[in-house]
Amino acid sequence: MKAPPLPTDTWLGPVTLRIADQQSIRSFYQGVLGYDVAGRADGFLAALPRGSLTPHFLFEWDPTAPPRSPRAPGLYHAAILLPNRTELARVLAHLAVQRWPLAGASDHGVSEALYLSDPEGNGLEIYADRPRERWPRSPREPIAMVTEPLDARDLLRELDTSPEPWTSMPPTARIGHVHLQVSSLELAERFYVELLGFEVMQRSYPGALFVAAGGYHHHLGLNVWHSRRAEPAPPGSRGLVRFAIVVPERQAWEAALDRLEQARRPVERGLRGELGDGARTRDYDDIEVELWTPA
Repeated sequence: MKAPPLPTDTWLGPVTLRIADQQSIRSFYQGVLGYDVAGRADGFLAALPRGSLTPHFLFEWDPTAPPRSPRAPGLYHAAILLPNRTELARVLAHLAVQRWPLAGASDHGVSEALYLSDPEGNGLEIYADRPRERWPRSPREPIAMVTEPLDARDLLRELDTSPEPWTSMPPTARIGHVHLQVSSLELAERFYVELLGFEVMQRSYPGALFVAAGGYHHHLGLNVWHSRRAEPAPPGSRGLVRFAIVVPERQAWEAALDRLEQARRPVERGLRGELGDGARTRDYDDIEVELWTPA
């Protein structure tokens, strides 16, 4: 039975990564991406947009952590949503000055995106949405995302009338979506749609499934491009530790936890933090997910 849809204003909280080289990570997220990076009382290193109270990334440092297999389920990329296209143009120009390599640059119809990796190989997307009324639709499903080359020249023309350089991550930037590589799309849909309550936005993209709340193009991307039938990474590996979903309505949050328990998924309740009241669970690939609701 399909779960009731999550509230329309559901959003994503911090992405937690296990890292081995704290200095290189600090230099990248602070010096290249323009985050404020600082240690926290709980031992994590946090990357926050300047002026924001909610981190985009938390880093758990373990210099002995082994690298994660590229086939193991986990993070494909974490995607930083910028407030507008001009900021994306600033990032593109800034990365060129920094000579930080891009892994790709795409036009998805719903958005324009830059792809890169941090010093430990964690995938990142930096993107700006197009207005919702311009998103490509399909008669068969809500969204019809595509992958076409980004028109970088046209993007950089944004700077003709707004030439200020990139200096820091804007306070209105946020984690727009998280893209996971999983062992099975069927099991991923069972967990994130049937149990949590996300809605399928596009399933026609080969080897992938995109789900969201509130009609967004996707809060979660799920793919099996490199990870079909792969085993989870050994505990303590580098890379994704967990990611957070914030459910703004307590009743919907509690109902999701109840469904998880009824499906015999592990649920650890009783978390408290800056996001409110929280719980932890794991999907069918042993990827840890935090669910929060305001206190």
